[in-house]
Amino acid sequence: MSLPSKPLLKHPSGMQLALASALLSLSASSYAIDFGPDGMFSLTGFAKMEVAMKANKCDKCALLPGEPKDRIWADELVNGKEYKTMGETTVMFQPWFGAKYNLGNGFTATGLLSQRWRGSSSNLPNALTAIDLDLEYNYSKTWNQQTVYEKNVAISHEDYGRVAYGSMTARGWAVADYPYGTNIGLANEWGGSGAGYGMLGNAIRVTTRPLDVMNGDLVLEATIDQGNTGFTKNKPLLIELYAQYHQGALVVDAVYQNAKNGKPLAWGHAPFSGLTDSAADDSLLTSGAEQSMAMAVARYQLTSQIELSGGVRANRWSGMRAIQLSTGAQGLWNNMFNVAWDTNVGGVANPGYAASSVDLSAGARYRTGPWTASVGLIYLGTASTSNPTERGQSNDATAATVGLNYDYGQGIQFYGFAGMSHFGRIGLSPMSMPGNNAFWGVDSRVTQDGNWFGAGVVYTF
Repeated sequence: MSLPSKPLLKHPSGMQLALASALLSLSASSYAIDFGPDGMFSLTGFAKMEVAMKANKCDKCALLPGEPKDRIWADELVNGKEYKTMGETTVMFQPWFGAKYNLGNGFTATGLLSQRWRGSSSNLPNALTAIDLDLEYNYSKTWNQQTVYEKNVAISHEDYGRVAYGSMTARGWAVADYPYGTNIGLANEWGGSGAGYGMLGNAIRVTTRPLDVMNGDLVLEATIDQGNTGFTKNKPLLIELYAQYHQGALVVDAVYQNAKNGKPLAWGHAPFSGLTDSAADDSLLTSGAEQSMAMAVARYQLTSQIELSGGVRANRWSGMRAIQLSTGAQGLWNNMFNVAWDTNVGGVANPGYAASSVDLSAGARYRTGPWTASVGLIYLGTASTSNPTERGQSNDATAATVGLNYDYGQGIQFYGFAGMSHFGRIGLSPMSMPGNNAFWGVDSRVTQDGNWFGAGVVYTF
């Protein structure tokens, strides 16, 4: 096989930090903005800035840091590369522009447009000048640049429910990210791992009105996304079923997602599109891929001050063989998963193997006045697979966090946090992690342990 001589991913230029810092400096009296006839239009959003110190971080330990971890050449490390405590500054900004129009007879038409910008820098002394804000999914040209968080229209009725069409976030990511992950300091770890997809670009969603079930409210929902319709041989199709049950102090959320012929991956925040970025590859791909995720999460208000939460997620991947789509020094490959490299099974070179795993989360929050303290725990489990080679299935990861939040009022909150992580072994990261140094900057091929602490401010308008 011909291996690339440099990373295939490229980083486009982005917006400057001024966009986020300007929002953070807005007057504390700012709130959601409603305007137009009868308040038809609204503008809401948030801006966030965070500074952290992370131990055992290996900034560029990988020889090809931009390569997805399932490609065997991404396994190579830079000999003698130092891993140490490093600072990191992160900024994030996301506005929501909404429109609502009363159609009469109980019907309402709505529209929503939203995108997120994110930037980070490991250069703490010059962080404010070193950060560029890029569209979250424009970090590389290999991702579908048309995927946005929300770009949809909907019609709803108080007695019948709601139908929406367009780009939207999947419940598998959105619910895991907020409130469950965010509330215990594990938003990326819980929402960004596993076999789900988080961004839908061509979806239809049907949601029922709240149904009275066992003295509680039950909402049911189904979403279908056809992905990149240019793939006619390996047609993409994602189906997501969601239910939320709310009774008194208890809220239970359940999600099932099945996706065919999206990019095989373990990044629960990823956009769903096709097997590769280009539909021109369709005829070159001799097999498809499938993956699914089932998750149940719940939170319970034990007292007026104490909230408990927990979740379980089962992941399943069909695996995807490695296929070289073009030759030469910069030979292009498909998006593969759990490959037994340099093997041949039944005439199939570099076959992909099915795998499954289970992830867990738990946490608690205690609120008194404007203060909220939290603790969180996540476990990303080992995977079951028949792959005779090691691709991370024997590894697991555990992370624990503590946090303290102060609600200053009028949309401003200050927070501090600390955490630690541990891998079960030195080697490739667990199969439900998107990268070997994902989430904590700790490369599982270099060290088993990491820890961090930091502080931040978030402004919601």
